Amino acid sequence: MNGYLVPANAKRGTLIFNVFKPFDLIMFGTGILITLLLLVTVNSNDTVVVLLSCLPVAITGFLVIPIPNYHNVLGVIQSVFNYISERRNYIWKGWCFYEKLGNEEKK
Repeated sequence: MNGYLVPANAKRGTLIFNVFKPFDLIMFGTGILITLLLLVTVNSNDTVVVLLSCLPVAITGFLVIPIPNYHNVLGVIQSVFNYISERRNYIWKGWCFYEKLGNEEKK
């Protein structure tokens, strides 16, 4: 047999901190930056305002948190979105498909 045995954790070595892709850390860092800007600029005397200001970091943290069977929740959401939004072409070549060969049609 000419196959190679690849360990199950081989992909983890290519990730940052063995868990995150670069896009994940950029997105999470953006959420942290937006949250910090909101906390500094918004009047934070009310608890509800503080909680709303912390939503960007909570949402981006939820999207990049590692789950056991997939890389992260964002990957799952992207896969579902791509499956629903992409156009799928199914080419039918059954008994009713005709193909031209020269001057005659062959069934």
